[in-house]
Amino acid sequence: MISRGVELWRTSIQMRVVTSVMAVSVLVIGILGFALVSIVAQRLLDAKSSVASEEIDRARVVVEQSIESASTNELQAQLNLGREALAERSAAADKGALTVYEPVLIAPTGHGDEIASSPTDAKIPEPLRNVVKQDQIAYQYSTIKSPNGTSYSALIIGTPTSSEIDGLELYLVMPMVSEESTLALVRGLFLGATVVVTMLLVGISWFFANQVTTPVRQAARIAERFAAGHLRERMAVEGEDEMARLAVSFNKMAESLSLQIRQLEEYGDLQRQFTSDVSHELRTPLTTVRMAADMIADSADELDPSTRRASELMIDELDRFEMLLADLLEISRHDAGVADLSAENIDVRRCVESAYQQLQVVALESGTAVRFDMPDEPVPAHVDARRVERVIRNLMANAIDHSEGNPVDVAVRSNGSTVAFTVTDHGVGLKPEQEELVFNRFWRADPSRVRRTGGTGLGLAIAREDAQLHGGRLEAHGAPGIGSCFRLMVPVQQGTELGDAPLPLHVPGEPVQSDAIEPPPTVSSLAAKSQEKGVKISDVVSTTEPAAGIEPLADRQEGQRP
Repeated sequence: MISRGVELWRTSIQMRVVTSVMAVSVLVIGILGFALVSIVAQRLLDAKSSVASEEIDRARVVVEQSIESASTNELQAQLNLGREALAERSAAADKGALTVYEPVLIAPTGHGDEIASSPTDAKIPEPLRNVVKQDQIAYQYSTIKSPNGTSYSALIIGTPTSSEIDGLELYLVMPMVSEESTLALVRGLFLGATVVVTMLLVGISWFFANQVTTPVRQAARIAERFAAGHLRERMAVEGEDEMARLAVSFNKMAESLSLQIRQLEEYGDLQRQFTSDVSHELRTPLTTVRMAADMIADSADELDPSTRRASELMIDELDRFEMLLADLLEISRHDAGVADLSAENIDVRRCVESAYQQLQVVALESGTAVRFDMPDEPVPAHVDARRVERVIRNLMANAIDHSEGNPVDVAVRSNGSTVAFTVTDHGVGLKPEQEELVFNRFWRADPSRVRRTGGTGLGLAIAREDAQLHGGRLEAHGAPGIGSCFRLMVPVQQGTELGDAPLPLHVPGEPVQSDAIEPPPTVSSLAAKSQEKGVKISDVVSTTEPAAGIEPLADRQEGQRP
């Protein structure tokens, strides 16, 4: 329930507005209600104390007259006569004439004791008695326990008397039942008003917030459908207010975007169709030229040396032309979304071995050693063997071209959910900004570099498409002058997510990056330090020259990746 409320608060403007209005309303009405109830309570108490002050004066006169007219000298009898006279006045309060109270008379006996006359044995608080004994009129709010065991709040007011009884104290216990009932009624009214007003404000805020959020929700829903490919979705325009202008602007934006998307789709379709048509149309003349070149090559012994050399060059270029056409057709299939995956359960080590067999001659001619790091046991995976083999072949050919004669390391690992292949060379390496550019079509940072494997410039682009078709990932990382590493990761079972990488994307010997790199010293900083030590600036500058016997590092020619 709490999580559902948090979710609504996070995702619904209307819910936040309504909740905020309800919280603020309850807070404001609560503060006002507390203030008003406090004022009413204070007024009731002030009225009660005023009535008590007036009544205590009348009660004192009645008690003094009763005691003076008493025919007995017994202290208890005199106190009872005074209390009875006050009780008769209090009884008349039931008819609305006077204030209801319970009189209490307390007088000393002269022997250190006190005698009291009270109908309910009400106990007068000692602090109040101490003030009254000082010949002062005082009152105090207290809780009185009745004979039946219940308690009630009361105002107790006391006064000294001037009578024949020395030290006689008169107290009136005035119950606060009516005042408490009035205060409870006021509290109930304010509580009910708080609930009613809060519900009304919540309903009003919900209604007006719904008028604002409904067009916003409609725009969000239409935008989601528009992003899903429903380019004909539009907002309904009603009225001429801000929401209507929002709908008009949204519709204009949607119309413009749909027009541009259609133009881009048409352009992309034409481009893909053109590439596919050109590739297919070139196959027929290429086949004819191939047949003619083969006939010429068969008679190479009868040709003069220059013609024989021209024939060999033609054969080489025809081979490269056929590779380019094959790659263009493959790219066009990926672009058109018709590339299919013929996956089967195989031992992926066979893909590595087959790829190396096709490049073994090239590696021997370039003097590049290819080192393998594969498990002894089979590495099963549900993949398209032809495509995985093509990816590894492209990566190995690329590594041989840029290894500068250094060894190329090929590793295979599996962790049960993901199979990883890494091809690492120790050649010219990659710059950080080139790690994504290497997968662009026909991209070459160094056009002068000679390709030993006769690449077309589409190999890595096709390799990434093949990796994504498997639901995998192809990544590159390098360090200039140290080498580069390419990592292919595919799920063991098609349709599952990639797990953790079984192999790191790292080039051996790559320096560890430091978070804080101290900048090289400048002439000004050296001068400042030298002045602190009393050294002249000319001496400092001269010390920056190379020391004897130390030669500056030679500039390394950095090769680039295709």
